[in-house]
Amino acid sequence: MVRLRQVVLVARDLEPVVATLRARLELGEPFRDPAVAAFGLQNAVMALGDTFIEVVSPITPGTAAGRHLDRRGGDGGYMVMFELDDVEGARRRAAAVGIREVFAVELPDIVDVHLHPRDIGGAIVALDRPEPPGAWRWGGPAWEQAVPAHAPGGATGVTLQAADAVGTAARWAHVLGAPVVEDGRTVKLERDGAVRFTHPPGEHGDGIVAFELAVTPDIAARETSVEIGSVRLALRAT
Repeated sequence: MVRLRQVVLVARDLEPVVATLRARLELGEPFRDPAVAAFGLQNAVMALGDTFIEVVSPITPGTAAGRHLDRRGGDGGYMVMFELDDVEGARRRAAAVGIREVFAVELPDIVDVHLHPRDIGGAIVALDRPEPPGAWRWGGPAWEQAVPAHAPGGATGVTLQAADAVGTAARWAHVLGAPVVEDGRTVKLERDGAVRFTHPPGEHGDGIVAFELAVTPDIAARETSVEIGSVRLALRAT
């Protein structure tokens, strides 16, 4: 099982991006994780179905997020987080092809591993195994060791630009243990999810350009595409 659970944007100014996301997507009150201060960040995590949209922003100099903002020339996509039932296998596959881990933690209710974006290509990739499956500590206390009642919808896809779209897709698929379809540039996930790679990259290099979200029919009826935090959100009805 490999499914998309959380998409992450980075912003220089957190609150305006959070406010726009909440207003346009009718999202609830965000969870603010104090633990991210250890990385020099502040954040807001908002549930969409049983998946999550996070915005992070640097609060101290010298952070990886700050360097990403400088390198990309402003706000944008930052990280993609997957739920896997075989994180150990994914870690072995990543190590076998020289992909470094930049962070790893094993807690009683979740294993969380972050892969180096320069090695896997395009973005930070997080590999997570929650206990029980479907729980999600990073979504806030209600999601720790539990799957609470939630509205329909969710994050279903990610699109990245890459100079080597086929090669980068193959690398992600190899690590995730997921199949590649559609001309070798799309990695197929559970629940009709997908990670798509296009080329050529933008002027700032490889990176996330879009997230695909399933939303309520009334939101989808208002608009099918909106740009927030320099990322295009492609919307479809649940």
